[in-house]
Amino acid sequence: MNGSKINEDEEKEEQFEEDEADISPPKKGEELESKKELFQLREDLRDARESAENNLSKLRYMMADFDNYRKQTEKQLSSKVEASKAEILLKFLNIRDDYLRALEMVSQSKSEAVIIEGLHGILKNFDNLLNSEGVIEIESVGTPFDPNIHDAINFTYSDDVPENTVTNEIRKGYMLNNKVLRPTLVEISKKIVKNTVSATEKLEKGK
Repeated sequence: MNGSKINEDEEKEEQFEEDEADISPPKKGEELESKKELFQLREDLRDARESAENNLSKLRYMMADFDNYRKQTEKQLSSKVEASKAEILLKFLNIRDDYLRALEMVSQSKSEAVIIEGLHGILKNFDNLLNSEGVIEIESVGTPFDPNIHDAINFTYSDDVPENTVTNEIRKGYMLNNKVLRPTLVEISKKIVKNTVSATEKLEKGK
């Protein structure tokens, strides 16, 4: 029993010595090859990092370009919507002008008060609709003439008001979102040019 155990221990010791003998230090060629592989791995890692940074930079540029395109598209769409809205509101204003003329004729024809009152109620609803859409009247009478919001189609000569003052509205003008939807047709004042040459001077010049 003891002899068998001794033999097993001897065999293990011999096997251990053989294993140690098999372990030998790496050769110079193998060290060089390992260094080359390590260098190549580092180069590959550097190239991969550069490629990732370039791709990330391209992605950022693409995202910036897309954001600019989105903003430009939204701006163009908003402009088209505003232009279409302004076109429709102008048609409403023309209808309102016709309605006002018809209302004036009905008022002059001495129709029943209840009818005229009802028509004025419709006009008020019409104006409330325009106000809800941001349409604002341009106040003109008594203000200086402004070619940006006024169109002068007539003149009145007077010394009672400063020259180029709006004295009468021919057709109301309106603003929409701080832009002129329709200019006001106006009459403006002009100074009276007086002939300062006296009758005596005229006679003297005639001699």
